[in-house]
Amino acid sequence: YLAPTKALAADQGAAVRALETGVRVATHDGDSSPEERSWTRDHAEYVLTNPDMLHRSLLPDHERWGRFFGTVDYVVIDEAHRYRGVFGAHVAQVLRRLRRVCAAHGSDPTFVLASATMAEPEASAGRLIGLPVSAVTDDASPRGPLTVALLEPPFTGALGELGAPVRRAVSAEVADLLAALVERGVRTLAFVRSRQGTEVVALRAKAALSPALRDRVAAYRGGYLPEERRALEEALRGGRLLGLATTNALELGIDVAGLDAVVLAGFPGTRAAFWQQVGRAGRGGQAALALLVARDDPLDSWLVHHPEDLLGAPVEATVFDPDNPHVLGPHLCAAAAEIPLTDADVELFGVHAAQVLAELTETGLLRRRPRGWFWTDRSRASDLADIRSSGGAQVRLLEQDTGRVVGTVEAGAAHAAVHEGAVLLHLGETWLVHQFDEEEGVAFAEQRDPGYTTSALDSTDLEILAEQRHRAWGPIRLATGRVRLTRQVTSYLVRDEHGQVRGQYALDLPPRSLETVAVWWVVPSTELADLTTADLPGAAHAAEHASIGLLPLFATCDRWDIGGLSTALHPDTGELTVFVHDGHPGGAGFAARGFEQARTWLGATRELIASCECAAGCPACIQSPKCGNGNQPLDKAGAIELLDLVLSHAPAADD
Repeated sequence: YLAPTKALAADQGAAVRALETGVRVATHDGDSSPEERSWTRDHAEYVLTNPDMLHRSLLPDHERWGRFFGTVDYVVIDEAHRYRGVFGAHVAQVLRRLRRVCAAHGSDPTFVLASATMAEPEASAGRLIGLPVSAVTDDASPRGPLTVALLEPPFTGALGELGAPVRRAVSAEVADLLAALVERGVRTLAFVRSRQGTEVVALRAKAALSPALRDRVAAYRGGYLPEERRALEEALRGGRLLGLATTNALELGIDVAGLDAVVLAGFPGTRAAFWQQVGRAGRGGQAALALLVARDDPLDSWLVHHPEDLLGAPVEATVFDPDNPHVLGPHLCAAAAEIPLTDADVELFGVHAAQVLAELTETGLLRRRPRGWFWTDRSRASDLADIRSSGGAQVRLLEQDTGRVVGTVEAGAAHAAVHEGAVLLHLGETWLVHQFDEEEGVAFAEQRDPGYTTSALDSTDLEILAEQRHRAWGPIRLATGRVRLTRQVTSYLVRDEHGQVRGQYALDLPPRSLETVAVWWVVPSTELADLTTADLPGAAHAAEHASIGLLPLFATCDRWDIGGLSTALHPDTGELTVFVHDGHPGGAGFAARGFEQARTWLGATRELIASCECAAGCPACIQSPKCGNGNQPLDKAGAIELLDLVLSHAPAADD
């Protein structure tokens, strides 16, 4: 049994044991002790685990697990819709390796995939496991009536970046709603996007409650000890907790039949995830309430004003590309380390496997012998594949005076987050970075609030490597293909407590390159002559930001999974060009989805910008929290005019 989270596998394990069937059940995950793992390997008949443990533990050590793999009858893949993007591509290859190992030990299991929110189930599930699939779509789960409310926090009257109006913080709204529901005895989950956010919401809700109720609210997130998580889950099940602020760790996790309400701190990124979170309440057949509090974000703003796109639309198709060579290569190495690869195995791993095998052999990662391809390195081949795409080894944040490790930062975000002079918030504490050593993977900082914040600026170049598909919208060219992105953090801004820039300081950091997939549109200069805007770079930049913000409505991605670039004159096209690209090596299928849905996607982008209540742009339309240029330049009116021009040549509907 494979689950995407440890909480879900633990809950399913408890449910199976409660059946008292006599089946020997064991959970095998990162919380399992060595003794428990040995017992599982030698005695278990029903093993509950996750793709990470399958990839790093069970498959590389399959010879010791031979008894189990030789008798596998069923592989159950729960919450199958969660395997999307690069993670989905990795899991698809892990499952192909599993099929190969099972066959080597004499078993041919049946795959059973479960999901309450998977679009196109036959196609998506078949792509995931590489086998024909039959869909069973009858829904017999008990559900009571559900009331959904979409809320947008009010404006505070304050002005933020570039004079944009500021709404009340989502965390404050959610904490107040959680406290109000708990005060009325309503058992409630509040879903918050960050670990730190869950702690803030729980603390604020406690402060708003009467003393008798404060102990009935808690936070739940990754980073807690296993016994702490299990205790919180049991307290929620038993009713001792009335309110719980959680990350998406409980989106799929435990089955709590008595929950009455769910509060979401922002749209979780996909309709599938929205319905999963909302579905935590009312599972016993009782009436339930779901409240979505919109963040200052283009997608959240769009959905609050267009609820039909959330409540009346089907869940998104699961987008992932198992044939991504950047994903396929490491798994071919892992498969060869498990059992030498033969010509007969090539078809199992997809259409690009033969080409990737040749490249791996040429670079020396694999060695070709008469009996097949062999892994000959002493290192673990499974370490080559980072299936959660965390971006490599994390950078450790160390206390300046003591050397104590106080936290970690993902490698891909380190240049922007922990450069020398950076101010960052960690577990509610403010830290000032004094030194960043990228080679050693450490940053030294002291706990101090200097009274200002920092934000990194970068320069980005994008080179078109190969156009793969294109369409002509009259004189407008819409295309998708492979690109090389080169980004370098060059400086950082210092802002005072009011958000005003007080200084800019240069940084000396190396550039980073990424080969990925993009979708782009090109507007010839002859078509731009009639536009009234004098700020073409600002118009293109604003359109780029808003289109990035809305692409998750059409592809199963988060805005942090994608990026963009816009320019009034791109060297490869010679014209004004706007790019939106996947943020993962080799691509994740998101930009390709944007190409397929371009008419609808860009139409929604134009409407979002035009309907926003702000005068000149704000975080709900054209400002981006991750802009490397400090949200400069931006031209809201120019973006509307530019998109009107593009859409005037587009077909009536997407193909």
